[in-house]
Amino acid sequence: MSTSVTHTERELDLSNAGRGVWLVKVPKYIANKWEKAPGNIEVGKLKITKNPGQKAEVSLKLSEAVLALKESGEGEIPKQHRLDVTTVTRQMLGVFSHVAPSASLDAIVPETEKLFMEGRIVQKLECRPYADNCYMKLKLESIKRASVPQRQVQQLDRVVQNFKPVSDHKHNIEYAEKKKAEGKKMRDDKDAVLDMLFAAFENHQYYNIRDLVKITKQPIVYLKEILNEVCNYNLKNPHRNMWELKPEYRHYKVEEKPAESTSKKGNESEDD
Repeated sequence: MSTSVTHTERELDLSNAGRGVWLVKVPKYIANKWEKAPGNIEVGKLKITKNPGQKAEVSLKLSEAVLALKESGEGEIPKQHRLDVTTVTRQMLGVFSHVAPSASLDAIVPETEKLFMEGRIVQKLECRPYADNCYMKLKLESIKRASVPQRQVQQLDRVVQNFKPVSDHKHNIEYAEKKKAEGKKMRDDKDAVLDMLFAAFENHQYYNIRDLVKITKQPIVYLKEILNEVCNYNLKNPHRNMWELKPEYRHYKVEEKPAESTSKKGNESEDD
């Protein structure tokens, strides 16, 4: 039975589909500053310089308000950046926005979700800092932080239970005990194992290998050798992965016929 997921139909506003937009990649330290910045301050200024016969130069200057958003111990970040421009020609990339409906109870007509196409990406810009002293210092601090190992040796002046080594782990001990117990299993005589198997199959028609190991207490490899001689292994449902006696070894009890049918047969014989 297949289930289909239904989606609510929404209209897409394409009024700005013809507008060209820029896709700008900025360093992580700038993105962190912009995320912390409130929405009512200027975060930077973009400057475009056009020289005749040359490619336009684009630069970014961060505002003082953004540079002032520093936590304790945080260093300075570069203020001036250049933007390397790449024109998008072989891709069709778009920018979309989604406006969720407000949860206002006073609205007479409930708002619906709105989808807008804000424009088509025509240029990709990658923001790069100038290699000045401020950037070099920032890069040096970043390399130092990355080189600090996550795990360090700690000297203890007293015994701490969390750091106390163990000679062996619990799961290793349990596994060793299990293997030791299985190693002690002795192979019984084949006829004795067959008697146990036939007696078990008189009670149930199907068994899995785990139950047969418990019943016979034989090593699983030895038990499978005997089972392959007298049993069939089911590969299909409803008794998949279970063993069943081969037809020539089955001696199931036949249910007796009801007494009513016997007496009826006797009456018919008398009438004949």
